[in-house]
Amino acid sequence: MLGTVLRIDFFEFPPTASETCSVSSDREPIRLAFCITDLDAGGAERALVQLVTRLNRQRWNPSVYCLTEPGELVANLNKADVPVTCLGSRSYGDLSVVFRLARLLRRQRPTLLQTYLYHANIVGRIAGRLARVPHILSGIRVAEKRSRFRLWLDCMTDRCVERHVCVSQSVADFSIRWGGLPAEKIVVIPNGVDSEIFKNAVPADLSEFGIQKRSRTLLFVGRLDPQKGPRVLLDAATLLFAGRDDVQILLVGNGPLRAELETAVRQRDQQSRIHFAGRRQDVPSLMKSADCLVLPSRWEGMPNVVLEAMAAGLPVVATDVDGIGELIESGETGLLVPPQKPRALAEAIQTVLNDSERTAEMMRAAQHIIKNNFTWNSSVEKYDRLYTELIET
Repeated sequence: MLGTVLRIDFFEFPPTASETCSVSSDREPIRLAFCITDLDAGGAERALVQLVTRLNRQRWNPSVYCLTEPGELVANLNKADVPVTCLGSRSYGDLSVVFRLARLLRRQRPTLLQTYLYHANIVGRIAGRLARVPHILSGIRVAEKRSRFRLWLDCMTDRCVERHVCVSQSVADFSIRWGGLPAEKIVVIPNGVDSEIFKNAVPADLSEFGIQKRSRTLLFVGRLDPQKGPRVLLDAATLLFAGRDDVQILLVGNGPLRAELETAVRQRDQQSRIHFAGRRQDVPSLMKSADCLVLPSRWEGMPNVVLEAMAAGLPVVATDVDGIGELIESGETGLLVPPQKPRALAEAIQTVLNDSERTAEMMRAAQHIIKNNFTWNSSVEKYDRLYTELIET
C-alpha cells in the first residue's frame, strides 16, 4: 500500500511563514482537521467523535475527513455542527485518496491535522505534508501486531509527524521498541468514558435473544476479528457449558469471523446458549443486564468497552494484554488471564459467577477508578493542552 506515494519527495514542502498561523494574534477559532479511516461505531471512531464534539468551539474550529463512505457516526458530528467530508475510498490501495485529501486540506488551511487509525495515519501524514499543514499528529490506538509491514511504513513516514498520540503507555512502549518511533515524539492520552450513561442505564430485556431471566449472561462487545479472540471465548464456553446449565453468551458486534463462528456454534449444537446480536445501539443497557464482560483479545490499545463495563459496574474478565493491564488490577478491579488460554478464561469466569461478594467489591473499586481517572473531559483537556503547546511554540 502507498508504495508509489512514498516515492514522492513530499519532505521538500515545509510550511512557509505566511502559512503558519499566529495563535496570539488570531482571534478567530483555530482551524483543526481530523482524519479517520471510517466513521462506523467502533471504539476509536467514537473516541474521535467525543474529542471533536467536546473541544471548545470558541478556541477551535474542527473539521473531519473520513477516507471511506459515510458511517453511522456522521450523524453525531452533523448534530454538533462539525463539518464532515467522506472521500468514499473503497480500497486501501486507492492512492488517489491521498491527493484528494491534500486538495481539501489546501482549501481548508488548518493549522493542525490530527489523524486516527492506521490507514488514516499514513494517508493523512502524506496528504498533510503535501498540503503544507504546519502541525501533523498521528493517533496510535493499538499495539499493531498484525503486520510488520505496517510498522515499517509507520516508521518510514514518521518524519511527517510532530507527535504520535498513543492511547496507553503499553502502546507507547510498543511503538518505540517494535515500531522504531522516536520516544521524544510520543505522548500518551488515554480514552475516557461518560460514566453516568453506563452507571444509570436501564437494563435491557434479554428475552429477545432467547435468554431467560434466571440465566447468567456473559457479554462480549467488539469486532468479530482474530484480534479480539472470539474463538477463544467459544472454546471457554464449551468448558463452562460442561459444568453448568445456566450460562448464556451474547456476542455484540460484527466482523470477518462472524460466519465462521456461527458455523462453529451450530456444529457444537450450542445455538440455544450462544447468541449473535450484531451491532447494537443499546450497549449500556445490555451491560446492566449482563453478569460479566468477557474480552479475550490477543492484543489491544485501551479498549473503550472495558472502560464502559467498569463504569457500568459490570465485572470484567479480560486478557492481560497491552492497555488492559493499565485499567484493571487483577483481583482488585477485575480479573486478567493470559491470552489464548480457554481454560484460564473459563476458570476466571467461574470465579466471577460463583463469588458474589468478591465480585461486588471489584465492581465498586472499578467504578471509583473510572469516575476519578478516565473522563472524556480530562482526555479532551489533555488534547487541548497538547495542541496549544505545539501551535504556540
